[in-house]
Amino acid sequence: MGYIHGDVAVFLFLSVGAIAVFSFVSVAVWSDNRRKERVAYYRSETLKKIAEMQGPGSTAALDYLREQEQANTRRQREGMRLGGLITAAVGIGVMALLRGLAHDEPVYLAGLIPLLIGIVLFVYAQFLAPKV
Repeated sequence: MGYIHGDVAVFLFLSVGAIAVFSFVSVAVWSDNRRKERVAYYRSETLKKIAEMQGPGSTAALDYLREQEQANTRRQREGMRLGGLITAAVGIGVMALLRGLAHDEPVYLAGLIPLLIGIVLFVYAQFLAPKV
């Protein structure tokens, strides 16, 4: 009597799993947004205090903002470089996999798509992106 049919058990497992995953994702996004709000609030309060200072400290707020902007730009470029390298590596892996699966057909050339996208991302981030 306590036996649940296999299809029903799979359905229950998948539905409970989906609810758990989406609940976790919503709480994670909410907490990340709260953290970003706190960081923005503390940054703005610090800038207000620095700007209220008289004398040589009045330019410190502008210097701080410039440093933050440079750090953000540097992080973005490093992320693009890493993304390009990872995408190129995926392209090489796809090419090797497809070459191993289909010896006679040139389907491995489909791996050129992510390979070339990765190369373009890396070249843009390395040479063409605005310098800091």
